[in-house]
Amino acid sequence: MSTAVRQRVVTPVWQVMRPARPSRLPGVVLAGLRDRGPAPVDHRLDPHPVLTLALVCGEAALGIDEPTGRRHRGSLVTGLGFGVGGAARVRAANVEWIQVRLSPAIARTVLGVGPAELESSVVVLDDLWGERRAARLRERLAQAASWEERFALVEAFLARLSAAGPAIEPELAWAWDRIVAGHGQVRVEGLADELGWSRKRLWSRFHAQLGLPPKRAVKLVRFDWAATRLAGGQEAARVAADCGYADQSHLHRDVMAFTGVTPAAVARQSLVATADMAWVDHVPRLPARWGDAPAAV
Repeated sequence: MSTAVRQRVVTPVWQVMRPARPSRLPGVVLAGLRDRGPAPVDHRLDPHPVLTLALVCGEAALGIDEPTGRRHRGSLVTGLGFGVGGAARVRAANVEWIQVRLSPAIARTVLGVGPAELESSVVVLDDLWGERRAARLRERLAQAASWEERFALVEAFLARLSAAGPAIEPELAWAWDRIVAGHGQVRVEGLADELGWSRKRLWSRFHAQLGLPPKRAVKLVRFDWAATRLAGGQEAARVAADCGYADQSHLHRDVMAFTGVTPAAVARQSLVATADMAWVDHVPRLPARWGDAPAAV
């Protein structure tokens, strides 16, 4: 990797570091976060069309509270779309951690379980990778001399896992990438037709391997794109029109359903609380039709 790491402070609370180049692993995006606020962090988690790994560097506390009241501490993974309704919270105090955004198309190869098994929940990584492996990674991240070294450690670790893990069907990986590339403005029926599958076959396999029905996935990706633009300062009326909503009221209902707050409240959130950490910066570039697509993720 290049020795340059991009930095910027997006709020008084988080300092954010980004690698100088995208990850070599398709469907993986890395960022480093450092909590430097005067008080412990406590903010809402919004749902994203990714699985998110939080890899703590050292012994400082990082936690996520589920809407059920259940609390998780340490290095964690949140499932696809976790945080719907706005009741999930992230809490931290003087913590440094690597955030890994995983496409659900490659999550099984890295985690050993698919998005459907995780559902929209939180799991401690010790339970997935084993206490010894997770502790060793945490120690190495704490001992690393720079964020650049941390990024390299995580990328190498994920590469070893993905080389041994099982993949999903390439047709489903392609369908997911088409949904993301289209920012959720994709007809599910059109995807089935391009694949030469029945709608029932696409629904059942997509749901089983990616963890969401395809139409729900479309809505989640569209919401994520809209929320990111709202947080970036664009007016709600323009966001509604550009993101394929019928009108501004439709956008309002969708944002409320996903976050529990209004579009205006989403616009006031830092981008760290929406999708700043990378999804919109790394939209897959795809051939126009399935028949021209590569045969693997």
